[in-house]
This record gives sequence, structure tokens and C-alpha cells, in this order.
Amino acid sequence: MHSSPALVIAIDGPSGAGKGTVSRVVAERLAYRHVDTGAMYRAVAWLALQRGTDLADAGAVASLAGAATFAFDAGSVTLEGHDVTAAIRTPEIDRAAAVVAQHAPVREVLVERQRGYGRHGGVVMEGRDIGTVVFPGADVKIYLDASASERARRRATDTGHAAGRASGGVTQVARALEERDRADRTRAASPLTLASDALYIDTTDLAVPAVVARVMAAVEAALTRSAR
Repeated sequence: MHSSPALVIAIDGPSGAGKGTVSRVVAERLAYRHVDTGAMYRAVAWLALQRGTDLADAGAVASLAGAATFAFDAGSVTLEGHDVTAAIRTPEIDRAAAVVAQHAPVREVLVERQRGYGRHGGVVMEGRDIGTVVFPGADVKIYLDASASERARRRATDTGHAAGRASGGVTQVARALEERDRADRTRAASPLTLASDALYIDTTDLAVPAVVARVMAAVEAALTRSAR
């Protein structure tokens, strides 16, 4: 399918909606590049903490972001030549990334990098502002969502908190998600919002294959349009 016109596929949505899994599967099906933009913000936050950079210093964090070298391969994330896939998926980095993502200078730097990754198409890019800011002219725009309780359950499972229900593990995750949702939707720079021309998919009661099927149907339609 990659021999067909190389599309830009934007998959947006809040945490726990299924962006990561669905994006990876779709990219694999199409033999497209998969770019997790959220991982870029996480990686910058991780690097800032490692370097002792004040997360509130937008200019300093933006400088780090501009100089950083990222690589994405089969679900892994490499920063400055080091695999940080696991290191950037912790509660501490969750909080730090939320701060970093508020800074307009940081977003400007990373958005430019993201546009570079997709300049020639053949990319599935996931995030919170792909279809609205990074690639408003994307060939396919998808917005994945799910109920707050389902997103918290998934997130807790992904981060290993499910076993901690007795100590309020899932409740703690739900509270953190609520805070992140609020920050993402109300920030001045590139807030999380549904693009007017995006396909909205509620994944609450859908298994991954069903979601992938809907996304692939949209991709097939876009390929058909581009071939006319």
C-alpha cells in the first residue's frame, strides 16, 4: 500500500483512548513511519530533569528540545542514542511532561521537528494537536476518545497500577488523568481539541481490531480519493 500516495495520518485524543496501540498497528499495516509526539514531550521532560534544568524555564527547555536527537523504531524511543522507552513512562515524567507541554516555545520547536518527520507523507503521527496544529491538512484525521473510567482503567493497567487497587491505584490514575485532561484542553498553546473534519471514534466498548478497522476504512477512502 505504501506504493500508493504516501499519506499523513493524524491520530489525536486524550491519554488512555488507545492512540498508541492503534497508531502502531495502523503504521505496521501500511509500512508507514510511526511517530509518537507525546513521547517527544516526555523525552524532553526526562532530559530536563536529568540535566537539572528548571521545567518552568520555557527558554531553557526549548533549547534542550531543539538540540535533542530523537529516534522512533517499533515502539521504542531513543534520545541522544539512549533507549528511554521505559524511563519516560513513569508518574514523575507524566507530571513533568504536562508542565513542558504548556510552554509555547517548546511546542514551536517540537512541532517543527514533527512536521519534518511527515513532510513527505508515509507517516502515522499520534498526539493531541496533530490534526489541528501540526498537520491541519492531514489526509486522514482521527480522534480517539473513551469514557474517563475506561481510560483510567487502561492507563492503570499499562503502568502496572491495576494490582494496586487496594491502595487506590486506579483512583490515583483517574485523578492524574483528570488533571492532565484539564491542562491539555485549557492551555494557551495548541490545546487538545477535536478537529472539525476528524473522524471521531469512541473506543470505550471497542477492541483494538475494531478501532483499527475503522481507521483503515478511512485510510482506504483517502487513498481512493487521492488516486482519482
